[in-house]
Amino acid sequence: RNPRGSYWSAEPILRTPGLAAMPTSPPQYRWEAGLLLAPDAGPALLGTQSMPERYWRVAPATGGLTARDTPRLLQGIASLEGGPELLKMREIAGGTAVLSTGLETVVGSHVATREAITRIVVVAAFGIGSVAAVVLAMAGGLIAARRTDELALLRSRGGSLRGIGGRLLAETAVVALPASGAGLLLAVVAVDEARLLPAVYGATAVALLACATLPVRAVFLHRRPRAHGDRDDLAQARPGRQRTVAELTLLILAVASVVTLRRRGTSGAGDLLVSAAPVLVALIAALVLVRLYPLPLRWAARPAARLRGAIGFLSLARAGRSSATGTLPLLALLIALTTAAFGGSVLSGVTEARDRAALLEVGADARVSTPRDATPLPAEAERAARKVPGVRDTTAVRVESTAELAPGEGAGTAPQKPLTLIGVEPESYTRLARQLDFGAFPAQALTSTGGVLNAVASPGLAERLGTAPRRITSAAGEVTVRITAVRAHTPAAPRSEFLLVDAAGLKHADPTTLLATGAGMDARALRAALGAGAEQGVEVWLRSEERAALTGSPLQSGAERIYGTAVVAGAAYAVVALLLSLLHSAPERAALLARLRTMGLTTRQSRQLLGLEALPQALLAAGGGVLVAWATIQLLAPGVDLARLALTAASGLTPVGGVSLRTDVWTLALPAAGVVALTGAVALGHAWWTGRRGSITELRAGDTR
Repeated sequence: RNPRGSYWSAEPILRTPGLAAMPTSPPQYRWEAGLLLAPDAGPALLGTQSMPERYWRVAPATGGLTARDTPRLLQGIASLEGGPELLKMREIAGGTAVLSTGLETVVGSHVATREAITRIVVVAAFGIGSVAAVVLAMAGGLIAARRTDELALLRSRGGSLRGIGGRLLAETAVVALPASGAGLLLAVVAVDEARLLPAVYGATAVALLACATLPVRAVFLHRRPRAHGDRDDLAQARPGRQRTVAELTLLILAVASVVTLRRRGTSGAGDLLVSAAPVLVALIAALVLVRLYPLPLRWAARPAARLRGAIGFLSLARAGRSSATGTLPLLALLIALTTAAFGGSVLSGVTEARDRAALLEVGADARVSTPRDATPLPAEAERAARKVPGVRDTTAVRVESTAELAPGEGAGTAPQKPLTLIGVEPESYTRLARQLDFGAFPAQALTSTGGVLNAVASPGLAERLGTAPRRITSAAGEVTVRITAVRAHTPAAPRSEFLLVDAAGLKHADPTTLLATGAGMDARALRAALGAGAEQGVEVWLRSEERAALTGSPLQSGAERIYGTAVVAGAAYAVVALLLSLLHSAPERAALLARLRTMGLTTRQSRQLLGLEALPQALLAAGGGVLVAWATIQLLAPGVDLARLALTAASGLTPVGGVSLRTDVWTLALPAAGVVALTGAVALGHAWWTGRRGSITELRAGDTR
């Protein structure tokens, strides 16, 4: 009634008999099947030579399990296997009853995967949180700068720091607390099965930071009454000793974080120092760039002062004096761009690892073969495969997995292990290997000389056979081979030791396997064209299907969504930070344009002035962001293993050489190019808008802007 039900899945041989390998050399196989007996026929088992056993198959109810049930589930399994629950079970089933289950392996794999992925995700979360905190600090700084005169007047008339800070705190809380509450409600509603306590912690932290930024900054700036504002000229700035000590401390922390992550990786206990590595690198880079930024301005301002036009000199002078070039806006941009690039490199590394793992499993974009390569493929198989939409190229090969060294060719009397002998057509096979970038070699490596076939071998087999000619016996015939090239992998046998020879030198060269390349293959049409199925004795594997099977884990897909969100959020925060930094100096630029227009500055020149003024800051942020993001990926790549994120333990696939970060050009270049483009667009738009408003407001007597 239900062939696919759990009853028949517990013992598959009840439904379908199967072949089981016997421990012989060469391997031999025997049929195994299961029988169902009526209860009255049970005593007949006592007359056989077997040892009857009573057993129960219990299917776990996994529908309601969540990650929070993991400790209790592992404790229950341990109790059933060797604890109090086992004693209770033996009272019912007998004193020798035991419980065996693979559930603890599944749960343990889940726990290990979750811990590994969590450590990697924390890096992205820390980066996004840091850039959000910097943007909030920038917003508070913008408000404090706009209210500088008001607060200076209050301070000069006897206002206390406590009173000013309390007033600003109350004003900020009126906006920040309702906004944080609305954000908390939206997060709980938008995320299914959201945990309330972590959400409350996050919303509370945001609210506290938003409320404290403006009062703290204002109190720090007005701790002493100020008669007038100091000139904020970056080109003439000289950092003090306290700033130097703070920068050196941060440098030491960044170096320690990077070294720790490279040595220990993300597989250790995990701490904030390791998770903050990208942020600390971006912070150090921002401090270094701010220190180096005045040098090219000084060098460029001198020759620009001797030019006939005033636009170049004014733009360079304004770029050096602009408050938008401070550490905080640059830090926000660098962290945002680094976080976006780091997230893109994680996704790029995961994609490449899955593509590689699927290729190692199939060997090509599609693989057609008979079970265990025991019989040749139908004669029309290759012709039928070429007609399927999406198939670009095909090559037929013969795979003999039971080939052996001829008697007398082995070393000593020890039994020789079987080897995989593969007969190929050199031109088509090497073309396929080049297309796949998978163990490519020149076709001349398989030429025949004097009755000896040149061969391409795997490293282990090349070490075993050496370079002398060797006789090989197989069902395809006896041949003499000499190894002329070594490759770690090859499409026909991607995960085993192999020996490649020219099929023309084999006595029986009927192909047993067909390899195909192409994009967008129609799997259903390919199987229909080849008559794939157990009845026809033809099996079809597609690389796309193997890769799709690696993306089904909710843990992995959730982590990928988080990193995708990190890329988008990093770019969005970069835009916000850029707009805040430009908005900070907007009134000053408007007043400058108004005064220069009274001296004959045209609309075109005003646009050139604002564009050239914003260009150094934009290039500093974009170029620095690309450089810092690239350096961060290169520094942290050896310590970040993405194997758990890319491949599930249930798939049984293991990456070759690990899965590390891969530099993604798009996530490096696009956000940086967007920063430059947006800066230019805002500058031109501001010049156009101030030109339409007129200059009366900007030229009021007594205006300090």
